[in-house]
Amino acid sequence: MSVHAGDKVPSATLMEMQEGGPKPVKTDDLFAGKKVVVFALPGAFTPTCSAKHVPGFVQNFDALKAKGIDEIACVSVNDAFVMGAWGKDQKAGDKVRMLADGNCDFTKAMGLEMDGSRFGMGKRSQRYAMIVDNGVIKELNVEEPGAFEVSSAEHVLKQL
Repeated sequence: MSVHAGDKVPSATLMEMQEGGPKPVKTDDLFAGKKVVVFALPGAFTPTCSAKHVPGFVQNFDALKAKGIDEIACVSVNDAFVMGAWGKDQKAGDKVRMLADGNCDFTKAMGLEMDGSRFGMGKRSQRYAMIVDNGVIKELNVEEPGAFEVSSAEHVLKQL
């Protein structure tokens, strides 16, 4: 069963590549007292994720900030090293935090895991975006398999 709008974001620890190596990021700290957009996707360096999903949030950074968003975070079931390299490749810089859910713990707690085994990917995250205000999910947009519409930066902007 997945989380819904109105639910508190589950407590979990993600990892982020920082100066000196991977560092833990507790979701309770990430969301405390802030309005955050989180988007999750099946995998780093995958076609739709690299061509549309991350670039959309990088390009719409200023518009999201203007609507009151404090932070934007990308979550994927990859390790922090891969997420760090992908962030550099995508020129995410200080605009989008690239957070690794290497063991799929956060994704499972959200109830939004999918089985990508038939594609050689194992357990991964479904594609979604959410608006979180002080730890509470205000909007949750989960894509149908293979779709890319409701989790886009443009769609999230319309919800703010």
